Amino acid sequence: MSHVVSFCAWGVPSTQGSAKAFVRGGRAYVTHDSGDKLRSWRSVVAAEAHTAMNGRSPLDAPVEITVEFYLPRPKSAPKSRTLPDRKPDLDKLARAIGDAIEGIVYTQDSRICRWMLSKHYGDPRAHVSVSAL
Repeated sequence: MSHVVSFCAWGVPSTQGSAKAFVRGGRAYVTHDSGDKLRSWRSVVAAEAHTAMNGRSPLDAPVEITVEFYLPRPKSAPKSRTLPDRKPDLDKLARAIGDAIEGIVYTQDSRICRWMLSKHYGDPRAHVSVSAL
């Protein structure tokens, strides 16, 4: 497995929810339950990915993506809770990363063949590594 790129995006990781489609007046519309937090987070991730790629073209091959998410510990969380086993959902956090780096690190999200994901408490950030398979 050859290493392609890795970077750290600082900030509170945001989730990407599901798309919702509806028809109004005979026209189809697609909306996302995302907001400014997601747009801001994806911008941070995309900027870090661009920097890490250093002018290289996106990979057009099968890839593995490893992401370690670090989330702020809620003040209400008991000391006995060592892992963030509550929201946000890990798969929705991953979806935001995948969409943010598509077209920058790899050509299209169908190229993702393996995800390695984890979430922890710590200074808010995401460590992202993309490798060719």
